[in-house]
Amino acid sequence: QVQLVESGGGLVQAGGSLRLSCAASGGTISDYDMAWFRQAPGKERMFVASTWRILRTSYADSVKGRFTISRDNPKNTVYLQMSSLKPDDTAVYYCAARNRDSSNYTYWGQGTQVTVTS
Repeated sequence: QVQLVESGGGLVQAGGSLRLSCAASGGTISDYDMAWFRQAPGKERMFVASTWRILRTSYADSVKGRFTISRDNPKNTVYLQMSSLKPDDTAVYYCAARNRDSSNYTYWGQGTQVTVTS
């Protein structure tokens, strides 16, 4: 079972930038579609961005143009570069993986907190 560990969250001012990292172990990310989700208190966990095995990327409309998802397969790591951050971006950000046998993101990291102040 692949394990995912997020890092890079923190407290930033609106307009600032952060880069989140998702380090995988127990499996290689080249075998998985990878994605970032986020969940704010009292809200549902929502899709943010994904990078498929074929390297196609997809973004939620709310982050398009501000966030960039990428993967470094040799390092077995997925990144989420976040720029022009807004207070509405405040959430716990989760890395997730989906293998070829599932339509769902089955594997999840523990999450990393991102707080954006106004």
